[in-house]
Amino acid sequence: MNRQIDGILALFLLTAGTLMTGCNPTVQLQAPDKPIVINMNIKIDHEIRIKVDRELDYLLENKQGLF
Repeated sequence: MNRQIDGILALFLLTAGTLMTGCNPTVQLQAPDKPIVINMNIKIDHEIRIKVDRELDYLLENKQGLF
């Protein structure tokens, strides 16, 4: 009976090994044919508040009792 189990185990391992070699995945790296295009819609808002700064400077210089 021990020889029978060894034979079945050997047959199972041979079959499993054969099936596993058939499932060998391959990975390929390939550069794209077309260039990569990145579209970025950026809106930049920039405000300079010179008028407010000047008014604050005027108030701080002329009003002595604020602080």
